[in-house]
Amino acid sequence: MKKALLLIFFLWTFTGCKKTPKTVTKITAKTVEIDASLEEKEAYTALIAPYKSKMISEINTVISYAPKDINRQDGKLQSSLGNLLADLCVKRANAIFNKKTNQNIDFSMFNYDGIRAGISKGVVTNKNPFELMPFENSLVVVELSGKKIADLIDYFIRNNKAHPLSKNIELKIFQNDTYELRINSQKFDITKKYFVLTSDYLQSGGDGMNFFKNPISIFKTGYKMRHAIVDEFKSQDTLRTALDKRIQLN
Repeated sequence: MKKALLLIFFLWTFTGCKKTPKTVTKITAKTVEIDASLEEKEAYTALIAPYKSKMISEINTVISYAPKDINRQDGKLQSSLGNLLADLCVKRANAIFNKKTNQNIDFSMFNYDGIRAGISKGVVTNKNPFELMPFENSLVVVELSGKKIADLIDYFIRNNKAHPLSKNIELKIFQNDTYELRINSQKFDITKKYFVLTSDYLQSGGDGMNFFKNPISIFKTGYKMRHAIVDEFKSQDTLRTALDKRIQLN
């Protein structure tokens, strides 16, 4: 009798503990418009207030000064802002690249449409780099053949935009779209290889820059382009840039 009772007890225990699988039988959804009509929750507002205050303070911190308006539209096939960004990125990234490889970046190229805002005359704050470069793009160095450099220049001329090129470049463009190119004061040699700095987005063929794809080698700096901009702005009490002879139309 006791054995029978024990058997019944164990059977009841195991069957009672068995979990019945649950399945979703119905899903409902509701669209909530995020606008000024939503009622503000005081508890949530109080919770984020300290973080919001700190963020506003940091974003409005002055990091440099612009003696004039700096934008991407003040030149033909070059701009004061594009020149500034291309040059500072080479300066900042080359310190990393040279330390790791004992090589130097030959020049940089970025895209005109990647610059989303200018810098107005006056104080420059942490907000400015986020406005002009809102993307999370990283700096990469690609080793390109002379043939791909020729493709790069052909793209630049054909595209007819002020894509930022660093001051290592001296490009003379003639009326029939022929050109003379010097890189670091040396005449371009199509048999040579060159190290070009760009963004990971462009290296993957973004904006039609397919010449950056499948390079001989690629070096990832691990350095965000925007971080390079912030770091360089902080190191300069006044931002100096101008149109120069890197692009010459003849």
